[in-house]
Amino acid sequence: MSVRDLPRSTPESEGIPSSAIEALVHAVNEENLGFHSLMILRHGKVVAETWWKPYESERPHMMFSVSKSFTATAIGLAQHEGWLSVTDSVLSFFPSYASRFVKQNVKDMEVRHLLSMATGHAVDTMEVMRSLPEEDWVKLFLNIPVEYPPGTHFLYNSGASFVLSAIIRSRTGIGLREYLESRLLLPVGMKDVPWECNPRGIEFGASGLRLRTEELAKFGQLYLQKGMWEGKQLLPQSWTEAATTSQIMNGTDSSSDWSQGYGYQFWRSRHNSYRADGRYGQFSMVLPEQDVVVAITAGTAESRRIPPLIWGHLLPQIHATALAENKADHRRLVSLLSCQEIPVPQFLPADPPGSKALHSRQIVLPFNTLHVKTMTVTLEHDSIRLTTVDSDGRENVMMAGRNDWRAGKTTLWPFEEMSEVTIQSIAGWVSSSVLQVRQQCVDTPFMRLWQIECNSEDKVTVSVGLDNGFWAERTEVLNGQVERAPSE
Repeated sequence: MSVRDLPRSTPESEGIPSSAIEALVHAVNEENLGFHSLMILRHGKVVAETWWKPYESERPHMMFSVSKSFTATAIGLAQHEGWLSVTDSVLSFFPSYASRFVKQNVKDMEVRHLLSMATGHAVDTMEVMRSLPEEDWVKLFLNIPVEYPPGTHFLYNSGASFVLSAIIRSRTGIGLREYLESRLLLPVGMKDVPWECNPRGIEFGASGLRLRTEELAKFGQLYLQKGMWEGKQLLPQSWTEAATTSQIMNGTDSSSDWSQGYGYQFWRSRHNSYRADGRYGQFSMVLPEQDVVVAITAGTAESRRIPPLIWGHLLPQIHATALAENKADHRRLVSLLSCQEIPVPQFLPADPPGSKALHSRQIVLPFNTLHVKTMTVTLEHDSIRLTTVDSDGRENVMMAGRNDWRAGKTTLWPFEEMSEVTIQSIAGWVSSSVLQVRQQCVDTPFMRLWQIECNSEDKVTVSVGLDNGFWAERTEVLNGQVERAPSE
């Protein structure tokens, strides 16, 4: 079964004007929301799809907290199979941690409280877990003070999602991904789905999943169909309804899509919709009344601006019946969807005169968080080669096209989840003294920007935009020294 096996249709055939989708794409670009892909389903058919180059359909993308919705789905399946109940005590899965010293709020915590982010904690427990990677994270979770009676206080708590993953392993004897593979992933055509684990080999549960855009859309469609897929009931209908119904209130702002209630690791949204939601703009949005699913991958810190665009541009234009064919509008939409690309600067048409001082010269760098000791920039006819050597002597060679994206890999990645990252790179001079190399980490939402400014014959300033810490961006500025031969 192919990953891209959903049926395709024209928007008008499914009651959506091509002009509405065109307006949505233009709005996304005008607001600079860093989209990497967009797929719209109506009546289970793909009516629009696009990827912003260099992102592409067959590459899995980091899902962040969309992973939580898959973790909850495993709990729903495990309950259906008799492994557990959502009213079971959390301590019942980890009896070795129970003692007379355990506080009453911990004793009262049930699986449903983990699912609904109502554990009673006052802080996200994942922060403590991440800071102690070699420790037993479940034990840490149960020892962090629970300030409120479970079920009474909403707090978005990624540690709770990890404990759900640990419960699946504890009760079934297999990991989360393996448990879901035969029951959900393969039956709907999700093949080779990676899911990162913590140092003890337990899937993060809260994050770590990577999916292709169509797989993200299929997940939403499966829930829209109340667990039915190609005539088979993969998920209990009762579970899909409970998971996507508000189980706890999470705010009072009626105009916010983050204050409409929270289900079992699903967010409720305005317009009687719900969504799987991941940081930096990963969405599987389900609009049951319109029979629509919208799947989005992105790299933006302003993901809260995305749902209003759906409500403003797409929702009002959805019709109950098919529309008359509009060939001109459809041709314009097809052309638009075929040429989306992440915006890059306008590079100079040729290397400036001062570029010769940089070409093939080794630049010695001071200490930096990427542990790069030296770098060399080689200016070629249609590409630019960036070669780095780290403190262990390992060499990274990264090619960037001058007019197109070039594929490559890098180990210059400061997170334990991914030791090697696939990149697409493009480069050029943005002024007479500044060279930019833009690397899109295409399995992730992130872009790394190298900016190399020639200050003089022997000094350069290297600015590196780093994804440093737990998904926090910052730029590191390094004063490099150009090494020259003794005769120079």
